[in-house]
This record gives sequence, structure tokens and C-alpha cells, in this order.
Amino acid sequence: MTVYSDDRAWKCASCNETLVKRRTAFSYLGRDVVHEVSGCPKCGKVFIPMGLAEGRMAEAEEMLEDK
Repeated sequence: MTVYSDDRAWKCASCNETLVKRRTAFSYLGRDVVHEVSGCPKCGKVFIPMGLAEGRMAEAEEMLEDK
């Protein structure tokens, strides 16, 4: 498994713009959560690192589904 660090200079595959950190709102099962992630300043697409997707986001999804 390849693990990527968050300090790499990622670029948007669509726009070729360097991603910048910004607060982004996520919604799941009617709940909103704000987290800082890297995103494209031009098109707005965000990059979710594997650690966040499999860690904190997965835990939050599981907790909301159990309610």
C-alpha cells in the first residue's frame, strides 16, 4: 500500500492548478462537518487523503450510521 504525505505539492488533474488548503464542508446522513483539506482553487474539487478517508471520516460515518 502506498501512503502519500500531506506535504506534497498536489495538482488538480482537470485544471493543472496547485491544490491549496481550505476549510471544506462535508455532508453525510444530514449532518455537516467542516474539515481542512486540499482543493483546486479553480474548479473546487478536493483531495481526500487516504488517512482521512479511512480514519476520521470512516469513524464519523460509522458513528452516524449507528444512531
